[in-house]
This record gives sequence, structure tokens and C-alpha cells, in this order.
Amino acid sequence: MAKAAPKKNDSSANIGFEAKLWLAADKLRNNMDAAEYKHVVLGLIFLKYISDAFEEMRTKLLEGKGDYEGSDPEDADEYRAENVFWVPKEARWSHLMASAKLPAIGKVVDDAMVALERDNQRLKGVLPKDYARPALDKHRLGELIDLIGTITLIATATEGEDAKSHRSVDLLGRVYEYFLTRFASAEGKNGGQFYTPSCVVRTIVEMLAPYKGRIYDPACGSGGMFVQSEKFVLEHGGRIGDLSIYGQESNATTRRLAIMNLAIRGIEADFGPEQADTFRRDLHKDLKAQFVIANPPFNDSDWFRKDDDVRWQHGVPPKGNANFAWVQHFIHHLAPDGHAGFVLANGSMSSNQSGEGEIRKAIIEADMVDCMVALPGQLFYSTQIPVCLWFLTRNKNDGKRRDRRKQTLFIDARKLGTLIDRVHRELSDEDIVRIASTYHAWRGDPAVRPEPVEGQANYADIPGFCKSANLDLIKQHGYVLTPGRYVGAEEIEEDSEPFEEKMARLVAELSEQFDASAKLEKTIARNLKGLGYEVTKQGK
Repeated sequence: MAKAAPKKNDSSANIGFEAKLWLAADKLRNNMDAAEYKHVVLGLIFLKYISDAFEEMRTKLLEGKGDYEGSDPEDADEYRAENVFWVPKEARWSHLMASAKLPAIGKVVDDAMVALERDNQRLKGVLPKDYARPALDKHRLGELIDLIGTITLIATATEGEDAKSHRSVDLLGRVYEYFLTRFASAEGKNGGQFYTPSCVVRTIVEMLAPYKGRIYDPACGSGGMFVQSEKFVLEHGGRIGDLSIYGQESNATTRRLAIMNLAIRGIEADFGPEQADTFRRDLHKDLKAQFVIANPPFNDSDWFRKDDDVRWQHGVPPKGNANFAWVQHFIHHLAPDGHAGFVLANGSMSSNQSGEGEIRKAIIEADMVDCMVALPGQLFYSTQIPVCLWFLTRNKNDGKRRDRRKQTLFIDARKLGTLIDRVHRELSDEDIVRIASTYHAWRGDPAVRPEPVEGQANYADIPGFCKSANLDLIKQHGYVLTPGRYVGAEEIEEDSEPFEEKMARLVAELSEQFDASAKLEKTIARNLKGLGYEVTKQGK
């Protein structure tokens, strides 16, 4: 019998190339903190990709065939015209490999990063440049360069295909994402500042279905939401570039991770001129996006508030908690046909402290809450508390879908997911499909063909899992949006066996078990007696 292929996000499927590379790289970490080592490794992986892409293009220019006839392989503009970074000689991977065993390898890498930034404006101020610091063991750095040198990050096109369109960003993307995951795990709570678990990101993206338009994340971390959104577009027949990407990040080093994360995939993005706090300085003040997607900090009490901010259309959020500041920021940036999907702490669904309940009520009364999803706990590296997904929309009756005005879908997914270790849980592909297809069936989305949910071709409430509730019902629950209040209890399969017959059957089964136990007891006692031991029952 053929062995079933492992599921995409099954952790056992990862024990392959990426995992082996991680184990080898982690052995070279020595005593360096994971947060610091992250930039050492990811910077080198990025440099390897940049160099590989450059060498692939250089080979085509040297061959001078077709469109490249008469091209100059040392002309930087030839590379930029093909959206390939120009890599000067001192930054090429072959130069690093030749210098890997030298005591000055740290300076060699720093010089390579400086040269790349000098010749590529898009990378200015992005790359790590502290490989020469004394704390970084240069022997181990050389070994790490040798290790990363074993990865072939560029695929060779098959005969008759366009090599330019077959650049193997997938392999590097897998390595990069896997390393981000592992670093997030190693850093624990701090890891959540730059990484959202891929199964959560995929759930949001599958529900938003961002085919085309402007997409915005004002707390973008390392850019995982954008990467998954582009994957969604490609998987549904679109092209990179169908989405116009806008992001903002307040942490400078995390912002650099995001720029590198997208650059290795050839994805253009506008992250603003520098890092900035979204509430102090909105870098995309006039942006109205078709899709807003985010995982902002949970229950942030240390945030800047201006009382007369134009964003507070539904009430001034409390200084002690930024949850509804984020929600209103998302709403402020939604286009008239816009949809938002984001992660928040569960308290956002029910809290009435410091005016939060009134803000939530105003948003509900404005008929913007499209769907609420309760997720299981243990999905995040940064916290063990369960979280929820909010989905907002400007227009529940756009003529393209089912009219869902004054209605909200509630999904209770707390029982879904599988533990991958003692403290972390993942949503499987099937879990994500079940959640997303339920939402699309409820909305009547024409662009997304949902698989049948629980045997239903169209949406139907499922006790214990999903419920379509109208505004009157939400009012009766005091404008609380916790799905468990609405979906009810899961239906228990009816037992049609009469009580008398069941009792007789169970007593007979118990009697058989007692007989088997007695026989086993006699056999054990007989065997022990043969060995010279006598078994005496207590009380005899």
C-alpha cells in the first residue's frame, strides 16, 4: 500500500532539508542568543540568494543568446532591468567562500553587505553589518558560510522554458520561513514580535481571498502576511504584482527582516521611508486598502494616544489597552469595498472596561462585523492564551455576494488543531479549509468555490461550530462577540438502543471480562508457583 503524503504543515514533514540545515546552523550558534544569531543566519541566506540570482543572470548575459545578444555582463543596468540585484565582486558568494577560512571573514561579510547597499538603493539600511564584532566566533562563521554554500537557491529551467520565470524562490522561501519559525520558538515571547504562525496567517488569507488590489499591514513584523497573500494569488492563477503591498513596522531590525523576506521572492512593497510607530506617525496616512491584514500586539498598554485623532470614529480607545485603537486604525484604512482580517486577544470580544464595550457596540451597529472566529490556545510562540480572528467589511451587500446586512457569522474553532509538541498546536490543512469554506459558503462568494461543509453545498448552521446571527440576537447578548455564546452545543448522536437491552448487554460484557480476568489471575499464580513463589490473597 502506498504511504500517504504528509500534510503541508505537519511538523513531521519538515524533518528534511530545512530541518537538517537548521540543526547544522544551530550547532554553530555556540553561546550566542537566538535573537542575535537570527540576523547572522538570515543575512547570509539573503546574501546567498542575491548572489545566486545574479550569477544566473550573468550566465545568460555571457551566453548572449536571444534578447541578451550583445549584452554587457558587467553593466549593472542589465540586471536591474530584469529586477535582479546588481552584486559587485566583493559581495559575490564565491568571494565569501574563498575567504571563509580567513580570520578576517567577519570584515569580508560586512564589506559585502556595505557594497550591496551602496549599489542597490532598495537595500539601503536593510542588511546586517556587524559580522566583524568580537562576540561572533569567526571560525564558526566560516563554517556557517560553507554550510549555506551547499544550498542551491536558483533552479535551472528545463529545456524550452523561460529560466527567468523559474527562479527557485520557493526553496529559499522555505528555508527562510522555517528559520523564522525556529527562531520564534527559540526566542519564546519575544519571537511573537516578528512572527505569526503560518497556520494562522493561512487561515486569515484563505478567508480574505486577496486576489487583487491594495493590501495593508500596519504591524507587519517580518512580512509573513504579505508572503502568504502572494502565494494565494499565484495559486489562483494571478501574478506577483496583482497586489500592491503597503506595510509599516516600528522595530528597525524586524523591518529589515520584512524587506529581505519579500526581496528574496521578488515582491515589491512600500514599507515607508523608515521604521515608525503606527499611532505616532502613520506612514500611509491617505491609503485606502481593499484588504487590511494584521496581527498587532495583544492588549498593548504602552502606546501613544492623541485624543482628537481622526481615526477614533467609534470612540476614543482607553490608554491602558490599544486593542480598539488598532481596530479603528484598520477601519480608517479600509476602502469602500474593503475587507479586514486580523488577530486579537479574546478579551476584545467581550470586554466592557474603559469604554471598550461602547466602541465594540458602535462598530457592530455600523454593521461592519462580518465574521468572528474563536481559535484554540497554544498556537502562538509568544503567548499560550487563546486568540480570535475578526473579519470586518465596509459593505455586506455589494451585489456580488449574498446579502448579509445586519448578520454576523460566528465560528467556534477551539476544538480544532493538533498538538505538535507539549506546548504548541497547529491547525491542519483540513482545519483551515473547514473554517474558510464555511465563511465563503455563508457569504456566497462567487470567486471562491467552497468545498461542501458537513455535507452541505450551501451554508447551514452547525451546532457547536458555526452560527449565522442577526443583529437582534447580538443585542440580546449585550454586544458580546464570543462565538461560544452563539453556536450552542455540539449535537450528540442519538442512542436508539432501549435501556433494558443496553443494560443487559453491558452486564454480559462485564461478566465476560471478569471471567477473563479470573483465568488470567490463575495462570499468573500457577506460573509463579512453578518458580517457587506462593501467591496469597489478602483477607484469606
